Amino acid sequence: MDLKNNKVTVGELLDYAPARAVFQKRFPMVMRHPMLGAARTVTLEQLIAFAGNYIPRNMVNETLNELKKV
Repeated sequence: MDLKNNKVTVGELLDYAPARAVFQKRFPMVMRHPMLGAARTVTLEQLIAFAGNYIPRNMVNETLNELKKV
């Protein structure tokens, strides 16, 4: 998937079934969060910056690599 230099939005990722499956597999609790819909306009770049405070960098990198392959 073209991540548009991490400028792709969360909404675009969630609307693409293979990318959604990556998030579902790696972050199932986040995918059930009631505020997930509000994050649709957030870019992947913004999500990485925020998630970096909570998720180990290697997990972020692995997720990015997996998204690029779908």
